[in-house]
Amino acid sequence: MGATFVAAMGLLLKADVMIALLVGTMGGIVIGALPGFSASMGVALLIPITFGMHPVAGLVMLTAVYTSAIYGGSITATLCHTPGTPASAATAIDGYQLTLKGRGMEAVGVGTVASMIGGIVGALALLFIAPPLGVFSLRFAALEFFLLAIFGITVMASLAGENVIKGIFSGILGLFLGTFGLDLITGVPRFTFGRIAMEDGINFVPALIGMFSIAQVVSMAADIAKGRESIVLTDKITGRVLPPWTEFKTLIPTIVRSSIIGTIVGIIPAAGAGISSWVCYSLGKSFSKKPELFGKGAMEGVASSETGNNAATGGALVPLFTLGLPGSGVAAILLGGLMIHGLVPGSGMYTTNAATTYAISLGFLFSNVLMGIIGLCAARWVARISQIKAGILCPVIVALSTIGCFAIRNNMFDVYVMLVFGAIGYLLKITGFAPPPMVLGMVLSPIAESNWRRALILSRGNMLNYFLSRPISIVLALFVVTSLFSPVLMNAVNKKSRAVAEENKDASTTH
Repeated sequence: MGATFVAAMGLLLKADVMIALLVGTMGGIVIGALPGFSASMGVALLIPITFGMHPVAGLVMLTAVYTSAIYGGSITATLCHTPGTPASAATAIDGYQLTLKGRGMEAVGVGTVASMIGGIVGALALLFIAPPLGVFSLRFAALEFFLLAIFGITVMASLAGENVIKGIFSGILGLFLGTFGLDLITGVPRFTFGRIAMEDGINFVPALIGMFSIAQVVSMAADIAKGRESIVLTDKITGRVLPPWTEFKTLIPTIVRSSIIGTIVGIIPAAGAGISSWVCYSLGKSFSKKPELFGKGAMEGVASSETGNNAATGGALVPLFTLGLPGSGVAAILLGGLMIHGLVPGSGMYTTNAATTYAISLGFLFSNVLMGIIGLCAARWVARISQIKAGILCPVIVALSTIGCFAIRNNMFDVYVMLVFGAIGYLLKITGFAPPPMVLGMVLSPIAESNWRRALILSRGNMLNYFLSRPISIVLALFVVTSLFSPVLMNAVNKKSRAVAEENKDASTTH
């Protein structure tokens, strides 16, 4: 363990990794602060840039973008009442009320420190909880990996948002698209339409960039055509960055509680930072000595939601690294990033590639610390980034996306794939279908298919006896059944949390 840690630090402290860490953290904060953008879009857009990088540098940058973008959304949520990311929606309730009272920068400061602490706790969970799970996965064979893939497929409903049926349909479409290319066992071409470029299947990165980046650009262009104005910053971005210590120390129990709860919620497959923030916000009110202040400008509200959403980022990486199960929509994209760099989630992450995995985990920890430092120093300037006109951002995003896709294989076919999936992503968005289940379906389709067929071969024609002889498979099957009902429970919890928040908001407007 000691030798592995030393090797991991050696990989992490290289100049290119440190630069990637800084770029990812700063870029994530900016992306998160831009309304309409998201951590998903930022990670998808930067994946092609990581191709020529060492896996540690590339994945440290991607995970830094992930956690920093979740935090960045809190800045505009607090100062402009416009959440930069969905995970910051709960923060906007009390954060903006504090801004109207002239305490906007204090709210940003509390949100920054809370996000940093929550992120650190999540990163520590990744460092200490994930390795035992990774070692345990050494016992997995083809049948267990098939059931894990099925478990991941059941997560699609949870990634769907409000409409479970549409999310399942989106996931099934992703599963179908994942079958394109050569058959993984027999080598027979499927759905290639006579194109040699299609024999490798649909390239995952252009599809990601199309669904998240190009689709968002089209959506922003549609808003411009409708004459929607950009948000206007409040003029009350002045004052101290943190409240007095006598007030801040009263927030410590809230931050500690939300860090633990947020990490646990993040580990639950597909719960994500959005649900975590609402759950922690609701519990923050329940445990508060002054619950009547929630919705009217409670620092506890800002601290609870911001701690919860960033703690969930580290929690979401635990099942991703150990079992290949994404704990959020962004983690589903990171799953593709891991596999592109030759890192297959599971036991290999903590045996063969242990030094690389620990370096990435430590980089994630450092990115949360760096995020807090940068956030405290530059929050008031980052908030003004949200005033950049979409007419300037859109062409830049399209240019970067096109160059990135072409650079993957120096092939225009990948650019066409990006454009097609951009159109698909936009259609999904305007019709209420969620892109993350489709992404997850494309990733899990070949894993489920190949392992199922291998399991059939190993069973020698008697799958029932083979299944019953493997206790881990039975447990995983029970998890699959449980997961089928979890979306109902999670949606109920999320709606209840939102209802509490809306009641607070309505109460604040009446007063």
